[in-house]
Amino acid sequence: MPSKPFIIVAIDGGAASGKSSTARALSERFHLLHSDTGSYYRALTAEMLRQGASAGDLESVKAALAKITLGTRVEGRSARIEICGRLPGEEIRSKEVNEAVSHFAAIPELRNSLLSYQRGQAETARDGGFAGLVMEGRDIGSVIFPDADFRFFLHADPAERERRRLRQGQVDRVAERDRLDSSRKTAPLSLTAGAISVDTTTLTIAEVADLMAALIEGKTPVP
Repeated sequence: MPSKPFIIVAIDGGAASGKSSTARALSERFHLLHSDTGSYYRALTAEMLRQGASAGDLESVKAALAKITLGTRVEGRSARIEICGRLPGEEIRSKEVNEAVSHFAAIPELRNSLLSYQRGQAETARDGGFAGLVMEGRDIGSVIFPDADFRFFLHADPAERERRRLRQGQVDRVAERDRLDSSRKTAPLSLTAGAISVDTTTLTIAEVADLMAALIEGKTPVP
């Protein structure tokens, strides 16, 4: 009997578009390792701030990056980033990190420091016995895994996304972050050719997950 195929699902989109919730739902439904790259950039941003680096001072960023080693700790179905052997805490959701993350994420040297690490999550998933990898972020289907088996792009009305953040107890200027992420020169946030666009404005998380799951099930061969 042939083995089940290993699949990679790429989910891109702006802040509060529903990426994390739907990625977790798909992870559970299809036994996929969940990789939240937004948390990786937040963790690096928090570390940059901890070390006193500034997004406007490239040399300070390079100096901080030179001191950092990255690792992965798999907890349940989640691939969590370790920085110098430490798991980042709640500080990655702080106001300071929210305001700085898009600026640090626009720096090519910082993005390059995460490129091979992110691609390596596929091997982590295989080694862990998962049926595949679901990775969410802003350049997954365009840069990290352009040949992913499934590429989705989630979007929603900015006002609705602001409300979602407030319901989560967070203050996040999603429109401003979209502007920064979409206009950066390196790996901008964009809907790439071949990706499936999903408007989540009026849909529940369950409805979005069901829609995406149906597309995955329809294209994944059953052994």
